[in-house]
Amino acid sequence: MIKLGAPILAARLIIQHSEFSIQQSPVPSLPAILPIKPFTAPVRGTVRLPGSKSITNRALILAALCKDPVTLQGALFSRDTEIMLKALRALGFKIAANTRAATIRVTGHHGIIPKAKARLDVGNAGTAARFLTAFLCLKKRGVFQLDGDEAMRRRPMKGLLDALRQLGAEFEFTGEPHHFPFTLKTHGLPGGTVEVDASASSQILSALMMVAEWADEILHIKLHGPTVSEPFVQMTAKMIPKFAHGFKPLIDAPPYQETYFIEPDATAASYFVLLPVATLGAAPGYQIAGLGELTNLQGDIGFLPVASALGLKIVKKPDHTEISSGPAYHGLKQNFNPFSDTFLTLAALAPLLDGPTHIFGIRHTRKQETDRIHAMATELARLGQGVAETPDQDGLIITPDLAALKSRSKKKPVEIETYDDHRVAMSFAILGSHNLHANGKPWLKIKNPACCGKTFPNFFDTLETLRKQSLK
Repeated sequence: MIKLGAPILAARLIIQHSEFSIQQSPVPSLPAILPIKPFTAPVRGTVRLPGSKSITNRALILAALCKDPVTLQGALFSRDTEIMLKALRALGFKIAANTRAATIRVTGHHGIIPKAKARLDVGNAGTAARFLTAFLCLKKRGVFQLDGDEAMRRRPMKGLLDALRQLGAEFEFTGEPHHFPFTLKTHGLPGGTVEVDASASSQILSALMMVAEWADEILHIKLHGPTVSEPFVQMTAKMIPKFAHGFKPLIDAPPYQETYFIEPDATAASYFVLLPVATLGAAPGYQIAGLGELTNLQGDIGFLPVASALGLKIVKKPDHTEISSGPAYHGLKQNFNPFSDTFLTLAALAPLLDGPTHIFGIRHTRKQETDRIHAMATELARLGQGVAETPDQDGLIITPDLAALKSRSKKKPVEIETYDDHRVAMSFAILGSHNLHANGKPWLKIKNPACCGKTFPNFFDTLETLRKQSLK
């Protein structure tokens, strides 16, 4: 039995192991290829992160299920969340969004989806793709056409679609079976027992959990094998009771709260946690605002102990985290399965570490925005680093070579392919912040930097602001 420890578990969900007006968020104009300006002094100042994408998109679905309006405060406005907002509006939900205040007010319909027909585009947003597909199945008689971009058409959906089919949903595939695009015919959720393979993505299980309370009977989920990134499942389990006031009666449901606060993005924090490794350390007082002892929903907060093991000094306060440089930074062996989105941050900084870095537990990241293991291996090799994908296809072993890094970038900056993956772009931008040639000139360029609009539209502005502050 997975311990989900919340009223929702006792009420309607059992999981068992067996073998509006929407304002466009301000996305800065970026060139096709962006040179990264190195820091010439230790980083200083305070980093203010956007809200968590994972929490924002979960909260949007849960708020849409409520009977009373809910305001999300500290919400993320990015490509992925705008996809979710646009979809909910197309389904008939009233959404009022304010990008400047970082708030979204959702008027739910108490478990009812207003429109019975819609055409939805999920782009390459995994949360939108999986959460919306399960959410739509609450409609008693609905016909919905769903599609995504080319990358999304290759991402795993089979585990979720098979489970929903067991619960009465019908799928007509235009292209490859179990992938977008498809037409979904819905008949409501009857409840009962459903067998689920969530080994490809924890979002499959989270999607079912969020709609389980609206099944006609208790939904008993038999989970075949482990799910990856289990902290994201725990995130979902902790969030559901916070919106329970709007659901059907739950055991010990909390009173109605009009406002739900979104935590800052712990995954995005990983880039700035390791920034001192690239910038000759950190000046006194360098901190990440909003990310502290009270941040408890996101599994990616588990990256902080990894940073400590490298040699950074991490001190968590109630409402922020202070980061100080150490005397040296060492490579390590680390299982990244619980917080796999952050493995790219460590991999990109591995060239600056003392000794090899072995990252494992990340096989499932081959089917995310891109094959992330292959992407990182390819770009690190482009930088002259010793890098090998492990024989079991589960990770990377990176042997740093600073001399090769300098040699490859001596005549002109190395251009990093990003594969339209925001995390590849942001991770290597942190590496490029290192003053490799001690002259303050860019030695690394990022192709398609605008891909960061998926989760962190202002990433490069934030990095540049810190660089300028470090000169004061």
